[in-house]
Amino acid sequence: MSEPSTKPYLIRAIYDWCADAGYTPYLAVQVDDYTQVPMAYVKDGKIVLNIGMDAVRNLQLGNEDITCGGRFGGVAHQLIVPVSAVIGIFAKETGQGLVFQGQESSPIGSAVTSPDEPPDDPQPQGKPTLRVVK
Repeated sequence: MSEPSTKPYLIRAIYDWCADAGYTPYLAVQVDDYTQVPMAYVKDGKIVLNIGMDAVRNLQLGNEDITCGGRFGGVAHQLIVPVSAVIGIFAKETGQGLVFQGQESSPIGSAVTSPDEPPDDPQPQGKPTLRVVK
């Protein structure tokens, strides 16, 4: 039996910290084939979701998936985000949180390259950054 991932536990911890501090938790997601979000709001294969208590209903922060109901442009949507697709979780007000390295999922529409071919774009160097999208 493989060891369980720490990622869902860390997501729940940062979510609880945001709630305790009165901050708004935002979830940064790399959209993949298993992610169910309104595609009209996806930009560059990513979406940032407000998962605060006032923004979503029936939030479930599970070990495999994060599910909730939310409204986009006044239209209700059921959201399903695999934990493997989560890039990070952070407080909107301070930007503090966690960014996860080594994503298992790939963005929608990404080309599959063979190991012999170099990638089209060089990988960015340095520390990853998150920015608040309003």
